[in-house]
Amino acid sequence: MPLKPRQINRFTLFKLPSAYFCGVRVKSISEVKCVTSVKYKWINQNPFRSMFWAVQGMAAELSTGALVMSCIRDSNRTISMLVVNNSATFLKKATGRINFTCEDGLLIKQAIKKTIETREGQTCRMKAKGLNSEGITVSVFEFEWTIKMKN
Repeated sequence: MPLKPRQINRFTLFKLPSAYFCGVRVKSISEVKCVTSVKYKWINQNPFRSMFWAVQGMAAELSTGALVMSCIRDSNRTISMLVVNNSATFLKKATGRINFTCEDGLLIKQAIKKTIETREGQTCRMKAKGLNSEGITVSVFEFEWTIKMKN
């Protein structure tokens, strides 16, 4: 059973306070999909009257990372997780509310299953797409997560 958005949002308050205070929130999560949201406002702006790229990155990373955390929790194993690489493409100014969606839950679930079976570390590339309220893509982030069994 996936984590609940409320649990993850409370986690961000204490463990990722910059994301929390910039307004990054998990809106929904399932076994295969996570949606995060952040609204353009004074605290997360850049000098060009749009959302700072790093705030978009926090929301995008959380949409992928929440799926990783949820799958690790469901495995009942002690597994470490770390971003080893990321890339981003910015297509339009980010203003208003931006929703980031990652639909790679099955990919990370397979990677976790393989790391449990082989006890070898695995990597998984996960994509988060940011859409504005009009459904237009403003940015696309890719994160390469590495997972490893702890002894």
